[in-house]
Amino acid sequence: MQPGLASPGFYVVKWGMFIRLLVLLLEHSPALRRLLWRWWYGRLAKRYRGADWTFMNYGFLSPTGPVLTLDPADEADRLCIQLYHRVASAANLAGRDVLEVGSGHGGGASFIARYHHPRRITGLDYSPQAVALCRRRHADVANLTFVAGDAESLPFPDAAFDAVLNVESSHCYGHIAKFFAETARVLRPGGWFLYTDFRAAADLPALQAALAAQPGWEQVEDEDITAAVAAALEADDARKRALIAEFIPARFRHLFGEFAGLVGGQMHTGFRDRTIRYHRFAFRKR
Repeated sequence: MQPGLASPGFYVVKWGMFIRLLVLLLEHSPALRRLLWRWWYGRLAKRYRGADWTFMNYGFLSPTGPVLTLDPADEADRLCIQLYHRVASAANLAGRDVLEVGSGHGGGASFIARYHHPRRITGLDYSPQAVALCRRRHADVANLTFVAGDAESLPFPDAAFDAVLNVESSHCYGHIAKFFAETARVLRPGGWFLYTDFRAAADLPALQAALAAQPGWEQVEDEDITAAVAAALEADDARKRALIAEFIPARFRHLFGEFAGLVGGQMHTGFRDRTIRYHRFAFRKR
């Protein structure tokens, strides 16, 4: 070790302390949490524009159930698509007006538009850069549009949609109850809220309570899909590692690895030991 330089272990400890401090700040500051995620997703949209990166969820791989038939062009995204399909299949979206809140790079909204045949689907995202990216990338999907907006203050009139879809996005929001109230507001009577995300096991009851407290709807389904999400991460691990090694600078690879849920990281380990749970919900407006 060169004189004056700390040991590698010192930097590992300092990095761990920084992460714990950041998590503490995010837990107690909804505004900071919103700003951080907006910056992060905006940076991703500006820096990584590959046409093959249109999904950002952890995927779904169940050992049972029918195999989803996909076009060859969609096969590379099968695991991520299967999560969207599992969530969306709780309701019949054919001929309906659908909103996806947190549409990211648009792959999920494009899949719903092409396979579930809504009359129209609108993808809303907090990041203007992501929205601009989606408008270019998915311009050939006729019944699909993208807009920038805030999940906690949706820029739509009351009763504008037959279904609202939200996939692995709500953990970024500052005030989850505001999002649920806004979702109920823009749903038509009889409309569906199709929702999935992860939470620390200790925080899951609070999420379920916040959902149950919304007077505008009634619960139809609550499914624990943690094992199927963990299985998808394991099945996709080698591909993700290769992409990170190819496109991500070395100093950012650890962060991207955690973001991607690589096997052995905090997210994957949490799913496997069930200290983190992943649930799928379906609610119907009264």
